[in-house]
Amino acid sequence: MVDLEKLKNVAKDTVSREDVKYLIGWRQGTYGFRVSPLFMTEPEDADKLIFSPLCVNNLATYLTLAEKLPVPRGAEPDTRKVALMVKGCDSRAVVQQLIEKGIERESVLVIGCPCQGVLDLEKVEEKFPGIHSPVDVQWGDDKFIINLPDGPQEVPREELLAKKCLNCRYPNPVMSDVMLWEEVEAWGNGEYADVKELEEKDSQARWSFWQDKFESCIRCYACRNACPMCYCEDCVLDRLNPQWIYRSNNISENTVFHLARAFHLVGRCIECGECERVCPMGLPLMTLNRKLVKEVRDKYDFEPGLDPESKPFQSSYRPDDQEDFIL
Repeated sequence: MVDLEKLKNVAKDTVSREDVKYLIGWRQGTYGFRVSPLFMTEPEDADKLIFSPLCVNNLATYLTLAEKLPVPRGAEPDTRKVALMVKGCDSRAVVQQLIEKGIERESVLVIGCPCQGVLDLEKVEEKFPGIHSPVDVQWGDDKFIINLPDGPQEVPREELLAKKCLNCRYPNPVMSDVMLWEEVEAWGNGEYADVKELEEKDSQARWSFWQDKFESCIRCYACRNACPMCYCEDCVLDRLNPQWIYRSNNISENTVFHLARAFHLVGRCIECGECERVCPMGLPLMTLNRKLVKEVRDKYDFEPGLDPESKPFQSSYRPDDQEDFIL
């Protein structure tokens, strides 16, 4: 059960610490079902914090974007911690960033928020169109309680639950410095039904499926920009010398773009679904990513973002790793 009073008290205590520069959480948005990130620097800002089924965004993205070195001339780097509210999938991103040395453990304070599943914003806005004033949503027993301007509505959770939550095996933060409330049961079963359905098709059918999707890509890079694991300062997708991927928006370059991004996430994707959520063309990017997640899990018994003491997947080796697929 979400305890907002406890959240606010923890937030006030956190930002009052001398070793914390700010806390990143969620706040009510300015319209409809949208919420916004909140960079909280003062204790009184705690009243703005929320945690609800609307808190879809993975805030771990900001850990590698908040402050970039070098600092301005004459300034000293601020080495205080950043406090971060995380759901289960978000916490896996933090762990993976720690594994890869993208961030340092002493630079982050993790506030764990066990999650009962977030809304699919497209589904809820389709069901309740034309809502402009901010809407509050709460969890109920196997349902969402949506407090609309004309009164509350109760909707079965399965009807509006985000797809990533249907597959989620880790709704509870895998790492935290503070856990705000009791753990919840996982919804996902790890069966990868979406991937297996596509695997059962022949190669031509699979290519036709992806050709149709990639042709509609507008190369806006929203998927990369929202991904908490795409934080390289020198991204291969942006290089001009050598230029690996051209800016042309056609099926060839779009295919290279998506395959390059997917393979850069092998053993790193923590299945938060942010890439697919922000895609304006509705590409099923998580089907592609989860195919590689499944291969890594099946062949190497490896899942990223679970153990901060582990090694990155592609720098690890075990004598019993399968080799029968190597030509």
